[in-house]
Amino acid sequence: MSDQAALKRQLKIKTGVVKRLLKELTVYKQELEDQQLKLDKFIADGAEDWDIKNGRNMLEESRKMIPHTQSRLEKAVIDLREVVVQAKLDTSMHELEEYIKADETLEEANI
Repeated sequence: MSDQAALKRQLKIKTGVVKRLLKELTVYKQELEDQQLKLDKFIADGAEDWDIKNGRNMLEESRKMIPHTQSRLEKAVIDLREVVVQAKLDTSMHELEEYIKADETLEEANI
């Protein structure tokens, strides 16, 4: 496989990883909000202790996933940025769809 083909493949793979982690982070943040609303409703409605305790546990699990996913995203962005820098050195790569998507994804991640 040529260097350009390998670079193109790495751009595609690493762009996909960053996009997936961005989506995952968004989902966890939404889940955290949803769990907080659910817990607040339990408390306001005077739900049983077990429901409130379980709601707090689920809220805490959601809260823990955000920094974990954030750190994985930061590492994936660094990896993608390294491949984009390599691709910038090869001017023939600048017009490729994979390069353009990778560059857009880095802007979207904005880390």
